[in-house]
Amino acid sequence: MPKEIIRTDQAPAAIGPYSQGIKVGSFVFASGQIALDPASGKLVEGGTEAETRQVMKNLLGVLAASGARPKDVVKTTIFLLDLADFGLVNSIYGETFNADPPARSTVQVAGLPRGARVEIEATAFIFIGPVTGDKS
Repeated sequence: MPKEIIRTDQAPAAIGPYSQGIKVGSFVFASGQIALDPASGKLVEGGTEAETRQVMKNLLGVLAASGARPKDVVKTTIFLLDLADFGLVNSIYGETFNADPPARSTVQVAGLPRGARVEIEATAFIFIGPVTGDKS
């Protein structure tokens, strides 16, 4: 299966040698998003809450550009500068992934690009029809 590069203005342009996302068949791999405003390319102000809300907007923008919806997300990884922010980030994250949420890992890191406090990446699977074959 060929890979399709996902590009959208609903998320910031890549700040390095990577793609916003890659789609291969029914799988979508969304690169980690930090709280860069897509229009200005600058980190949003307002602390962890504002950053997390922008991160989710960016992530959903990449997913939408691929044809994926939040319900298609099967795995996320959250990177936090300070694990003390877990409760706040978890609450905002839960606004999007509230019913049948994806599998997830959350880790504290020593640093993130551009001084960000939060980064989230996602993998989605776009279900496009019934699975056929032997189920025994």
